[in-house]
Amino acid sequence: MTTTTAHYTPTEYLEREDRSIIKHELIDGEIIPVAGASANHNRLNLNFCRLFPLEINGQDYEIFMNDMRLWLPVNQSYVYPDAIVIAETPQFTDSKQTEVTNPCLIMEVLSTSTEGYDKSGKFRLYRSIPSFEEYLLIDQFSYRVEQYTKVDSHQWLLTEWLGEDAVIQLRSAAVQIPLKDLYHRVSFNISVLDVGE
Repeated sequence: MTTTTAHYTPTEYLEREDRSIIKHELIDGEIIPVAGASANHNRLNLNFCRLFPLEINGQDYEIFMNDMRLWLPVNQSYVYPDAIVIAETPQFTDSKQTEVTNPCLIMEVLSTSTEGYDKSGKFRLYRSIPSFEEYLLIDQFSYRVEQYTKVDSHQWLLTEWLGEDAVIQLRSAAVQIPLKDLYHRVSFNISVLDVGE
């Protein structure tokens, strides 16, 4: 027996999303629910946004956390990155300012269920954005950050930052982020309560 997946237009997706109590992404016509985030995920997201200055050498930046929707016109897709950094003025696509199109940096906190997609399919979608220059993938289970920086239109460079003493050198902005600060209050020894069956 075969099953078919419903395909939605961006307009249909937005109508459904406006009525929904949970967030969804639109990827290749498919509506996908956004899973909830762990405590470590939230800590890393908050720490990253807290450590990124809003002005660097006279250049203004805006930073948005996971509720800002990103429109990918080439792929007709909508996604919710964990954090988006925009140089100067955000380009909103709607009057309510709920979605943007021009990030220079995107950050995702990796989880067991999304790590593969964040590194492959989602990165492919993000690379269609002309302003996109840098991609950070943050591991929530160890001191590890993968940084992809755009070399030219067909090439990206991977730098891996490992260990508590490592310091990320961003390329899209003159910012250094020590991993010991990024991972502040993150616990690698997570215990799960046994709630029975």
